[in-house]
Amino acid sequence: HLWEHFQFTQDKTFLKDKAYPLMKGAAEFCLAFMIEDPKGNLITSPSTSPENKFITPTGYIGSTLSGGTADLAMIRELFLDIIAAQEVLKNDPAFTTQVKDALAKLYPYQVGKLGNLQEWYHDWPDQDPKHRHQSHLYGLYPGTHVTVDQTPAIAAASKKTLEIKGDESTGWSKGWRINLWARLKDGDHAYKMYRELLKYVEPDGVKKNYQKGGGTYPNLFDAHPPFQIDGNFGGSAAVAEMLVQSTPDLIELLPAVPKAWSSGKVSGLKARGGYEISMQWEGGLVKNVVIKSKNSASVRVRMNGEIKVIKTIRI
Repeated sequence: HLWEHFQFTQDKTFLKDKAYPLMKGAAEFCLAFMIEDPKGNLITSPSTSPENKFITPTGYIGSTLSGGTADLAMIRELFLDIIAAQEVLKNDPAFTTQVKDALAKLYPYQVGKLGNLQEWYHDWPDQDPKHRHQSHLYGLYPGTHVTVDQTPAIAAASKKTLEIKGDESTGWSKGWRINLWARLKDGDHAYKMYRELLKYVEPDGVKKNYQKGGGTYPNLFDAHPPFQIDGNFGGSAAVAEMLVQSTPDLIELLPAVPKAWSSGKVSGLKARGGYEISMQWEGGLVKNVVIKSKNSASVRVRMNGEIKVIKTIRI
């Protein structure tokens, strides 16, 4: 959150005085906490994957292990953010070197025999393969280090994990999955789940029943029993993610726009790098775009299948 805040605002004072010290403290904890596995990889121990359980070859069902993928995904994202922050601040070279060395030693992602992204250190099956938690996909979203373009094999394994889990989920989980499908650039699947998130649910005296699935109450509150703002915020975030995705170096327009939204317009969407975007599209193609910026006179934009350099309007 700290690094993301800087990327959208470009507030270097915030980064230097508030964000980086907190990020460094988190990284120092991770460096002190991790241990080496038998092959010299850095892992966490003890470790869990929220609410899910594994089954070992002996039939043991457990939830605590070493080197869970979710832990390492979050640590990997943090270390990459530390390195990126130091490319801006350039005031902590010794610690940056330490983080780079540790990043190189992190236990890498593993693809399981089903083609899925392994949730556990070993290729163990889940007790509940359709469990609503998908914490080990953190690197795809809200993290940024797993992408269709830069890490296609891990992205494909993430997609397989989502296919195995299925679409039935509620609240925060449904909102998260829509964003994951958007990052996979599958707009029609993201849209399908977005419509499910908006499925009408009759108020029932606020009964807790996860088996009835999710949806939305008449007042537009998310119907993860009894109510969960995460579903509302997650769904809103997913709409933005379907329309605009960004890195510090590139803005991509309509990366996961569904066929149902083949034409439309939007204004005020923010992008990393401190940009604000307004655009109109028809037939799935951008017809008009205006990008505002406080800092940059131009920006690289991928739209309609090609990358262009677009002049910005000063805010």
